[in-house]
Amino acid sequence: MRKTFTTRKVSLATLLSLLVSVSVISTLLILTISTYHSNKESLTSTYLALNFSKAKKMSHSVDSLFISMRTHLKSTAEFLEDHEEMTDPEIQEQLELLRVSSGYFNSLSWVDETGVIRVNSPGGIGLQGTKITSGVTKDVLDARVPMLTKPYVGPSNQLLVLMSQPIYSNNGTYRGMIGGTIYLQKENALNQILDNEASDTSGSHYYVVGPNGILLFHPQSQRIGENFYEHSLVRKIAEGKSGTEIAENAIGVSMLSAYSYVPEAGWGIVQQTPYSFVENLLLTELRQLLMKVLVPFLFLLLLSILIARKLAAPFNRLGTLVNRLAEGKPIFQSEKEVLTEAHWNREADLLTKSVGLAFETIEKNNLQLTQSAQTDSLTGLLNRRNLDEVLSIWSAESRLFSLLVLDIDHFKSVNDTYGHQVGDKVLKMMAETLCTVVRKNDVCFRYGGEEFVILLPHTDSQSAYNVAEKIRGKVEKTNYIPNKTITVSIGISEYPAQTNSVTEIFGFADSALFTSKVAGRNRITIYSS
Repeated sequence: MRKTFTTRKVSLATLLSLLVSVSVISTLLILTISTYHSNKESLTSTYLALNFSKAKKMSHSVDSLFISMRTHLKSTAEFLEDHEEMTDPEIQEQLELLRVSSGYFNSLSWVDETGVIRVNSPGGIGLQGTKITSGVTKDVLDARVPMLTKPYVGPSNQLLVLMSQPIYSNNGTYRGMIGGTIYLQKENALNQILDNEASDTSGSHYYVVGPNGILLFHPQSQRIGENFYEHSLVRKIAEGKSGTEIAENAIGVSMLSAYSYVPEAGWGIVQQTPYSFVENLLLTELRQLLMKVLVPFLFLLLLSILIARKLAAPFNRLGTLVNRLAEGKPIFQSEKEVLTEAHWNREADLLTKSVGLAFETIEKNNLQLTQSAQTDSLTGLLNRRNLDEVLSIWSAESRLFSLLVLDIDHFKSVNDTYGHQVGDKVLKMMAETLCTVVRKNDVCFRYGGEEFVILLPHTDSQSAYNVAEKIRGKVEKTNYIPNKTITVSIGISEYPAQTNSVTEIFGFADSALFTSKVAGRNRITIYSS
């Protein structure tokens, strides 16, 4: 008896259903994976650039502070040189005035050429009349030149640095020196700068190291004094370098690190963000993407399978297009037209429209992801990436514009007093205020933290001052928090009148902002060399 074997055939409906299913799922996976890797690279480079900007800004502030300290100390020494007839009590009064008015130094002393402490401010600490015979102060006195010592532990068991300025008589005779001590763990102008937002909720923080690798400042104050010289970043700082890299910290945690050298003191600023924060941020964005995309994709998948089972004819062109889409290959305009064609077969027509809807969903989500990467999520303003692009375009066009850097005064106290939710509310309202005050063609950015940047096209610095004054006045009158006045400090620079460098134009505005801060805040300063 002859047996007949029949090969089981796969129906066209089943085959097409499998094809559509694999195509849609593959598209979802490709979209997810490519989005993850693209955002990972983007966020990593963004946080490295942001950390470098913060480290550079902090090193500039510290460097400027030391230069200002040196200037004040030198002016006082020159004054004493011109008034040799001044008595010790009168010199005491001058040192007391410098110490109290500037807030730079924790103490000031006049040590004569024999090593005797003739005058000390503040008085009453028992050092007046004491003779110095050894130690760092003796070495500085004998050097007879302006100096800034490396950090060392003084007699009071406190970590400090000593800035000195020699004094000579009119005939060139050495009369000693004026020495100003800066305690690294006590209240002074340096600590006020360093304590400003040393860390945030993302785990980002910065620390300061001296030329010998000793930790001078850290959000965890108990770590001050540790030796970090073996760390690769600290070694690069010791060589006078600045830059960015992904490196492990002292306890083996991977960090997005940026480091900047402080020339005046030989110190280094290291700004870090945990790499895990970026990874968690990516996972959060990925979950949000899947929540938005998964339901439409599942719906389209089921609909495509249902329609495919009713088809009775091959769809070569449509299948080729779906395969290309699933493989992540570019889709040409001529191929996209397939999705808009009307088919005589009702089932084929519905399937075509379904795939077209899936393609539109992908493009829409890609557009949303691109917009999300360019917009600050809290305020809705453009972010740092857009700022760099606009500056690059305008500078290439040699366009006249002014740049405003705006910083909310005492914003840290708002977060500390009212909480970060109120702080976020203030940032949102501040963005709304800026958008209502600026002109139609002006562009607002959130630069980071409580700092905003405004670009004013075709506007010189004097005209920009008028816009800034409107902003300052509007902010001061706006009720951001009940029974509390919020103010801002603003720095202004002009391109290309002040510089042809985009990097410098931002630095100039930042320097002007620092001047506004030092002058008492709630002020506007136009940069002047």
